[in-house]
Amino acid sequence: MRIVVALGGNALLRRGEPMTADNQRANIRIATEQIAKIHPGNQLVIAHGNGPQVGLLSLQAAAYTSVSPYPLDVLGAETEGMIGYIIEQELGNLLDFEVPFATLLTQVEVDANDPAFQKPSKPIGPVYSKAEAEKLAAEKGWAIAPDGDKFRRVVASPKPKRIFEIRPIKWLLEKGSIVICAGGGGIPTMYDEHRRLQGVEAVIDKDLCSALLAEQLESDLLVIATDVNAAYIDYGKPTQKGIAQAHPDELERLGFAAGSMGPKVQAACEFARHTGKVAVIGSLSDIEAIVQGKAGTRVSTATPGISYR
Repeated sequence: MRIVVALGGNALLRRGEPMTADNQRANIRIATEQIAKIHPGNQLVIAHGNGPQVGLLSLQAAAYTSVSPYPLDVLGAETEGMIGYIIEQELGNLLDFEVPFATLLTQVEVDANDPAFQKPSKPIGPVYSKAEAEKLAAEKGWAIAPDGDKFRRVVASPKPKRIFEIRPIKWLLEKGSIVICAGGGGIPTMYDEHRRLQGVEAVIDKDLCSALLAEQLESDLLVIATDVNAAYIDYGKPTQKGIAQAHPDELERLGFAAGSMGPKVQAACEFARHTGKVAVIGSLSDIEAIVQGKAGTRVSTATPGISYR
């Protein structure tokens, strides 16, 4: 099978952990130990989050005031390279020496007319007092929003339209390579009025980009790996129930929160609806069972209704 695995941010950094290189490598080692189990007989593509890493680079940039901070598209490219390097190394230590790897910087086109640009919602970078945030917003043209008792910069999160490197990703897969790409939702880009490609101050949702990636690669399975073993209704309540399988129409009606499970559900539904294939939301530790059809929340148009575990 051709499988796209979308790693959640917890696969790179646990909640509350210091963002050290050692911590990130240790977590990636745990993730790759699971991914290595499904390599035999399959073609693998790995996508991943990069929010904490871009946030760290933004903090570092804020401490160096002699030059203007690098734009978000450049920070995205930097983190794709860094994270891909560690994934390649740790997974390479587990698999046969002859297995090839490639990390691709992945440009993803977005639409300049996407309504997300009118309503920036994705928080990035450090937190500020209200006065600091308002001063920076005036100086730099930022949009800002409350974050607890502080404020943060917010940017647009437009939908991905096209993955420019899709052909070389296919070529690498056909030659037996494991490909790491579309990190952090890819590098957001758009064409200007002169048809020149340029970066955009935006963040593309990693799961939505992974769904588009899986669709354009004609993948057999999309695995959206997170820190829970399924999508739940009434999560955290005594009445919580894990969803075993669902038709996209039924799953979308449940109304998952935009800040947590919502994008994962949307991505799974879009992939299943556009391809007729299966998307699964589940825990990385269950990935063997997910590939075997025995774990996670399976989203497919093949079966109507919804069932629970």
